[in-house]
This record gives sequence, C-alpha cells and structure tokens, in this order.
Amino acid sequence: MSTSSVSRRVAQKEMRLFFGSPVAWLFLAVFAAVTLFIFFWVESWFARNIADVRPLFEWMPLLLIPLSAALTMRMWSEERRTGTLEHVLIQPAGIWRFVLGKFRACFSLLLLALLATLPLPITASLMADLDWGPVGAGYLATALLGAAYLSIGLFVSSRTDNPIVSLIGTVAVCSLFYLLGSSTLTGFFDDRSGELLRLLGTGSRFESISRGVLDLRDLAWYLGLVAGFLALNVYSLERERRARDVRSARQRRWQTGIVLLLANLVLANVWLQRLPGLRVDVTEGRLYSISAPTRDLLARLQEPLLIRGYFSARTHPLLAPLVPQLRDLIQEYAIAGGDRVQVEFIDPTEHPELEQEANERYQIQATPLQVADRYQSALVNAWFHVLVSYGDEFVTLGFTDLIDVRTAGNTEAEVRLRNPEFDLTRAIRDVLHSYQLGGNLFQALSRPVELVAYASDEALLPDLLRSYKHAIVGQLDEKVAQSGGMFSYRFVQPEANAGEIARRLGEDWGFRPMLSALGDEQEFWFYLTLEDDHQVVQLPTEEFDPADFAPMLDAGLKRFASGFTRTVALVTPGVNEQMTRYHLGAPTFTNLEQAITRDYSIRLEELADGRVDPGADILAVVAPHELDSTALFAIDQFLMRGGTVVLATSPFSVELTAGEMRLLDYRSGLDDWLAALGISIDQSLVLDPQSAAFPAPIVRKVGDYEFRDVQMIDYPYFIDLRPPGLNPEHPVTDNLPQLTMGWASPIHVDPPQGLRLTSLLRSSAAAWTSTGRDILPHQDGSDRPVFTPAGERRQVQLGVALEGRFRSWFAERKPPPLANDAAAEVRTVLERSPESARLIVFASNDFMDDQMLNAVVAAAGTQYLGPLELFMNTLEWSLQDESLLQIRSRAHFNRTLPPMSRDAQRFVEYLNYGLAVAWLLLLAAVHGLRTLLRKRHYRRSLGL
Repeated sequence: MSTSSVSRRVAQKEMRLFFGSPVAWLFLAVFAAVTLFIFFWVESWFARNIADVRPLFEWMPLLLIPLSAALTMRMWSEERRTGTLEHVLIQPAGIWRFVLGKFRACFSLLLLALLATLPLPITASLMADLDWGPVGAGYLATALLGAAYLSIGLFVSSRTDNPIVSLIGTVAVCSLFYLLGSSTLTGFFDDRSGELLRLLGTGSRFESISRGVLDLRDLAWYLGLVAGFLALNVYSLERERRARDVRSARQRRWQTGIVLLLANLVLANVWLQRLPGLRVDVTEGRLYSISAPTRDLLARLQEPLLIRGYFSARTHPLLAPLVPQLRDLIQEYAIAGGDRVQVEFIDPTEHPELEQEANERYQIQATPLQVADRYQSALVNAWFHVLVSYGDEFVTLGFTDLIDVRTAGNTEAEVRLRNPEFDLTRAIRDVLHSYQLGGNLFQALSRPVELVAYASDEALLPDLLRSYKHAIVGQLDEKVAQSGGMFSYRFVQPEANAGEIARRLGEDWGFRPMLSALGDEQEFWFYLTLEDDHQVVQLPTEEFDPADFAPMLDAGLKRFASGFTRTVALVTPGVNEQMTRYHLGAPTFTNLEQAITRDYSIRLEELADGRVDPGADILAVVAPHELDSTALFAIDQFLMRGGTVVLATSPFSVELTAGEMRLLDYRSGLDDWLAALGISIDQSLVLDPQSAAFPAPIVRKVGDYEFRDVQMIDYPYFIDLRPPGLNPEHPVTDNLPQLTMGWASPIHVDPPQGLRLTSLLRSSAAAWTSTGRDILPHQDGSDRPVFTPAGERRQVQLGVALEGRFRSWFAERKPPPLANDAAAEVRTVLERSPESARLIVFASNDFMDDQMLNAVVAAAGTQYLGPLELFMNTLEWSLQDESLLQIRSRAHFNRTLPPMSRDAQRFVEYLNYGLAVAWLLLLAAVHGLRTLLRKRHYRRSLGL
C-alpha cells in the first residue's frame, strides 16, 4: 500500500472519530464564538474604523493553542490507553505514515475551523476597499502556526496515555514558544537578547507574515518546527517499537538521523537569518518594500552612502519590536544600493567614541523613557535614531520622524513606524542634493535658464530704477560666471520694433507700462522673468532694493531646480491665546503646521505688507478672515507670478465649547476676487447621509427640565468622502481611501477661458444643502437625534483645482497703497500669470482645524490624519515632487470603514455569528449524510 494511501486512510478514520464526538463539535463552536467575540467586542472592530482584519490574526497565536491541543490530545494517548497502539507498532508500514495521517486529519480539521472565520474578511471587503494581500498572508501564517502547534500536540500526545495530560502539556509547550517572543518576556532582556527571543517565538514570527510580508525566514521557521516535532513523534514511537533492542544498530541510526535532522533544521534557520532580502511583499502597492523612486535615487549615488542605526540594547518595550522592522528595511536599502550603500547598526553605550561623535557632530542624544512593570518603574536612556550621511552632508531621524502613536477602540496605545521608506528616502534625497550642489544652485538645473529683463531705455527710467538696473547687472554678471553656462541674461526694450514687443507682453502676460508713484505721467517698463524651454517664472517687482535681488533671484531659480527643501508660506487667522484656552475665537491649526514642518520649511505670513516672501514656493491660506485689499493684492500677485495658491475657505465657521456648538458667520474677504475667477461658494452648508460619527451636544427633555448631553451620532455635516467622491484620477486624491470634511459649503465654478478645471472633492448623490443656522440635531419621538433632509438631493462639489493663465483682479483696478509706498517710486501690477499658475480651493474653514480633528479622533477612537494627508498631497503635487508623492501614497494602508448606524453594526455582527453557525450545521449535515451512505453501503455488502 502506498504512503499516501496509508496516511489518507488514517486521516479519514480520525476525522470520522472526531466528528462522531460531541466534544469535538463543542470545541469548534467555542473557537468560532470566541474568535468573533474578540473581533467585534474585545478589539471593537467598528470603533477601530479600519477596513482590515488584523485584529483577527493578532489573536490567532493564542487562540490556536487550545484548539490545537484539543484536536491532538487524544490522537496517540487514546491509542495508548485502549491498547491499539501495539497494533499500530507491529504493522509493516512505517510509523511515519501513521504520524503523517494523523497530522493530515488534524490539519484538515484546523482548516475547517478557520473557514468559519472567512465571512469576516468577506464582510469587510463588501463594506470597504479591503487589501486581500495581508488577509491571504494572515491565513497562510495561521495555517503554518497551527501546523506547528499540531505537530507539538502530536508529540506530546505520543508520550502519555491520558488525553487531559496531553491537553495540558500541549498548551504548556505551545505557550512557552509563544512567550519566547512576546514583550512580556523580552522586556526583561536587552535588545540583542530580546531580538534573539523574538526569532524563537511563534507569535513574533507570525506578526510579520500577517501584515503582508512573506519572509522565507519566517516560513522556514514554522516548517522547521513542524518537521522537527513530527520527527520527534516518529522517533518516540519507533523507540517503543524496538524497546527490547535499544542498542541495535538500527536504533543508533535512528538516533543519529534525528539528531542530524534537528541540527540541520537549526543551522538552516540560522543561515537564513543572514538573508533579509528573501521576502515577498503581498500588500496592495507593496507597502513594505522599497519602491521604484527609491531605487532610482540610490542608482544616482556616486559615493558611498552611510545609513547608521543607533539602537540601544535596553529600550522601551513598545519600541523594541520596531527595531528589527527598521533594520530589515535599512538592509533592503543596502541590497538595492549594492556597494554604494553602507549600513551599520550600533549600540552607542558599547562604543563610547561613536556615542561622543553622535553627541557632538550629529547632535543626537539618548532619550530618557520611563519603563514600568507591576513592581517598579525606571528611566531608560533609549537610542532610536537613524543617521543618513553622504560626503560631509548628513540628516538624522529620531522618534518624532519615525514613529506614530495611535489608539484604537478599547485597546492600549499602538506604537508603530510612521512611513519609514518615505522618511529615509527623503533624507537620502536631501543629503544627496546638498552634497552635489555644494552651495552652487546651478548644479541643480537640468536646463539652461535665462533672465529676460523687459526694461525701457535708461532715459525713460526713474532714478531709482536706473540705479537699481546698474546694481543688478553686476550681480547678474557674477551669477553668469558661477553658472558654468547654465544661466544667462538679456535686457529687452519693449518699445522696440514699433512697440510690437510691448503689445505682445500685454496680450500674453498682462504687462502694462508703469507710472511713477510721484505723479509723473511718463510711462516706462521694468519687468523681470526667468525662462527655460518649459516654463516662465515672473520675479516680484514690488520693491526695487538691490540688496534683495540676489535672494529673490535664487528663489526664482529654485523653481527650475530639483532637490531643494521647498518653502510653504502659510496664512492662518490670528489667534487670541487667552480665548483659545476656552475654545473660543478663530480656528487653530497646530496639527497642520506640524505636518508641514515634517517635510517642508514653513513661513508664517500675515500679508499685511501686500507681498508674499519671495522665497516661498507655495502659498496656503487657511480659514482667511476679513482679508483687506492689501492681502488680496499679495495673494493675487503671487498667483500671477506662476505660483500655487491653496485656499481653505467658506462663509461659516463652527465654535465648539463645553456642551455648546454654534455656527458663526465668517467673512473671508475673498468673495469678489474668487468671483472674478469664476468661483463662488454658497452661503449654505452641505449635509450628506454618507457621514462620519461626531460627539455632538444633545438637548434631552425630561418633563419640564432640559439636560444637555454629548452623544455619538451620525452627523451629516461631517461628510464622509470616498472614491469616486475623491477623484481617483488626480494625484492629490487618488491614494486617499477616505476623507472626513466637516461643515463644508458648495462650490460653483465657471472658469474663464484659458483655465482648466478639475473637481477634486464631491459629496454623494444623496446630499442636500441647508441655510439654517441650527446645526444641532433634533430629536424624534423616540428621543433619537435626527436630521430631516430638505430640498433637492444632488452631488455637490467641495474641492476644485484650476490651472492655466489667470488674469489679475487688479488688472482693471488701482492697486492698494502699501506701507512702503512713501519710499518707493514705482508700483507694478502683473496682469497675467504663466501656465504654471495653480489655484486649489477647499470649501471649508474647519476641516483641518484642531478641534475638528480631535472630534474625529474622539468619534473613531483612532488618530485621524485624512485632511492633513490631503493637504500634504496637494503640496507635493503643486511642487511637482512626484517621487515623494508616490512613496507617501504607499502609507495609506489604513482604509476606513464606511459610516454605519448602530443597528447596521449589530446586523453585521449577528450575520457573522449566523454564518459561523450555518457552517457548523453544514459540516454536521455532510458528516451525517456520509455516515448514512456508509451504513447503507455496509448493509448492502452484507446482503441486508
């Protein structure tokens, strides 16, 4: 009889015996019930608000222990207790065939138990965009881990004749393997010892696979456990088979073979640990693998790049599991970069000279962290830093750059890496370009750039401009000498060729002759532009100070260069610190400022002087309030120079105080300026049944008394945007899985000729608008807060982008007086923008406000960064930083669930419980049918 035939018949017999026992059905039912209870209640899946099933797999290393012990406890112990083991031992077939058959039976039963959990990911995929890569990897990891536990259980069962002893022994051994890699045990050791223990732990190995990374080292570890304990199972039975001849040559060969097998399994796993690149990232978008832009950047290295990780042996238990993840990623940089990338990992406490270098040269200091257990607390000076060095340039990354701390539902805080590839690649890009430039801006230019000065003859120029021209010519000559042929300049007189050049400047760029501010009617021209064969950038001409020309020219040249840290000019409403303490006054944007400073330089603008800092690459105006004509002029002229302006504005703002929520009129001062560009924002708010939860104050009436409570409700003013409401074809929104936009107004756009319109944000088709001032919910007869739709249901536009040739609002208006007009003789207005100009408008003052973000966190129980991610994507698209935008988009693996009522959530829970019961009933029906058919076949064979 063949090997497969023997093992198959043994497996079939064991499965029949299993399903014939009511205790077996009880174990399967308990496993399904406990799994669903943990998923929905302990982990609070709906409160967690993430469309994945990681909570299911996070508990599998523990849940599989009792299940595996229950499946294997009677496999050999029952044979020994009833005396049938002797019958097995005297069979001519090898013992290993019987061992394999019992393992197949147990493994098949384990897979049947796991199938009861399959409705969970199916339900999640029907509700939201589920990444099936981690789900498939999670089930693979569960199957491998279960196989390892089953092999342990079979070995323990073969050593006793008592099923209860086998159950307890299996639980003990499997729990020991789980504890080896858990933070409960590794927290008592230094980082190196803890990392070694994590390599031995079944649970710690499981985590890597379940997040979507199939590492050959992890797979080999589980397969090694299975092979090792099955071999020990076979050996333990072979010893009993030949107990009377223990000193025979066959027995010695068995012993030697088992020892060699176990030794080779251990050595193979040790050898594989030196090969970190043998892994497959199965997540959608390959979240945990180095992307093509990073590889392209590494290919540009000309000299060795040093990536050094400073990790202390003793660190915080929540940081310890992140160290191997970060090390593996850094090792991938070394593999992708080859000889061009040098990787080091050091513990500064063991290398005093490197610790001193880190302190003095790189300004890296150990961070004191409190480590506490149930008996005591202590301070640990933890190192968790990465140095990226290229030549004499370097960048350091610390805690705030690398990790995120998130809370989810009722669970404790989760500490994890933020987006390590983005952070490392950005650091490499910065040091690479800083080293290559070496202070020379022109080395960053890919094409020659020319400054064209449209200036009248000196006889027509005022004295101020005549001296200004002479001063900048000397500076331009120096730049030309430094540029190595990448920069040139020329002066063009617009009055030449019978005024043909002047006519063309007026038609193409909206340039108009200037007049002296002192009342002289003499017209003249003086405009400065930078040009290459792809774009034109207009330099500011609000002031004519020779001392400001060099930095202004450098700022303009950076528009043509790559590799520089861009500068964001941010305009937010003025804040009264005293009123902010009580959540009164204008919205605040501390979270937004922190997000910008992570990736860009930031300059807080007030626009009171009628100009934007010439060094700014992009202007963001958030929640503008009563802007005057001077501020409008600054925004308008920045756009006319080919810049990008991002606006977040609407006619209303919401004030949240303790138990109060009021809708306030909020005049931006931008209405007329936007109207000239074909943009109008309605004096209303959008409500959408596709909305997010919000902790809103509710007035509850009891008799003649009113009580104000805060309840978590589905709040239609908190619009839940998802594709296609998030434009899937635009870089700003194509990687955003979800966005909550609070208190937004409709946008209507009729762009003038020459402008291209792109819709970025749209509500659902069931949305409606309201001009009412009461934004609190009303109660129905059952005391439930409700919002009654009114008016037409339609899809509403909430965010747009305009690109192309803009016309200045001040083209036909007198520019406002500026503070420096008394000293300056010349005023200029740029009437036309180049093609590079962009205007992005989001119709809400509050969707990036700190209070709004905190309200979403309170509702979802997890950190919410959707609006900030939208804003950062807008910056990167506007600044044409496509590589970083592509890498950043890979971090969006937290796909949120759609908003659901409590009744709908309960329905989903009960549905999954019902499907689990239906699966068990189906198994019972199939087993009963097979038993009936087998009995009929048996009766027919006897002629009955």
